[in-house]
Amino acid sequence: MTRPIRATIRLSALGNNLARARERAPGAKVMAVIKANAYGHGLLRAARALRTADGFAVVDLQDAVQLREAGFEQRILLLEGFFDLGDLPWLAQHRLTAVMHSVDQLEMLEGVSLPSPVDLFVKLNTGMNRLGFAPAVLGSVLERLRRCTNAGDITLMTHFACADDARGIASQLARFETAVAGIDLPVSLANSAALLRYPESARGWVRPGIMLYGASPFADQSATSLNLQPVMTLTSKLLTVRQLQVGDTVGYGATFRADASIRMGVVACGYADGYPRHADTGTPVLVAGTRTRILGRVSMDMLCVDLTSLPNVGVGAPVVLWGQGLPVDEVATAAGTVSYELLCALALRVPIVEIE
Repeated sequence: MTRPIRATIRLSALGNNLARARERAPGAKVMAVIKANAYGHGLLRAARALRTADGFAVVDLQDAVQLREAGFEQRILLLEGFFDLGDLPWLAQHRLTAVMHSVDQLEMLEGVSLPSPVDLFVKLNTGMNRLGFAPAVLGSVLERLRRCTNAGDITLMTHFACADDARGIASQLARFETAVAGIDLPVSLANSAALLRYPESARGWVRPGIMLYGASPFADQSATSLNLQPVMTLTSKLLTVRQLQVGDTVGYGATFRADASIRMGVVACGYADGYPRHADTGTPVLVAGTRTRILGRVSMDMLCVDLTSLPNVGVGAPVVLWGQGLPVDEVATAAGTVSYELLCALALRVPIVEIE
């Protein structure tokens, strides 16, 4: 007998969320971000459901090659570019596009012989301060690329640090616009948050990520209000039910102590399944369609829930950990993290069921 935990992936929701991204960027091309195993949803599964996207963005070269070998002909962008000279022949062979963000990469491209040019997204650091050329050197970088026979088509890009909060994108967008003034090249600016809130950035190539999976990039706005549909629903069942008396504690560390008589259930789900260990008492959960709360510390394979308001619910009752009826954003907030982490952390041992 297998454990009852499952992750159900609703493929139609991926397509609907992609359509929502297109609505927000009329005239732009959509680069669906499917890095990190499509945020835990499965690389090829997500790519098939998002097959009408104009391109895909990944991080790992192996993922890009896998997409090509699976028959996807769209532009495929490597978001961290290439890491050594040995990567470059693979990029040329499989017609992959690379982010170029450093002089080291530029020198590698200049110093190798390739059978065909590699298309590039030249990244500017406008304030994220992770990857990217300083705006002041953009002119010299582009001049070297024009002389480099290995350089194909060029797009200029940046990445916004605060598109998901009140600080917004204005300062970074201004730096970018100043740097590219007078340069007639395509651009790529908008991530999910910018795409949803800042239409001035929704041009060229847009790069939706978390919104494709039905989660909100914003702490103050729900996915439902953004017309996004949850794609992954993590479910399980009750293993057992017990009665706690006043003073009884629950789980490792005895972090929850009952101050009244409590009916408690044990769910087959723990941090080895990808549920956050740091989710504390009070984190929401649905049992038999009714919202209740977690009690005590999440363990490797189990967690405990409050059934006091559910006197008729027993062993085998369905439990939704996140997804349909319980937004992953709510669970993430209660656990002090973000939906990205929860979705990406889904464990390999959790069976996945696809539905249309």
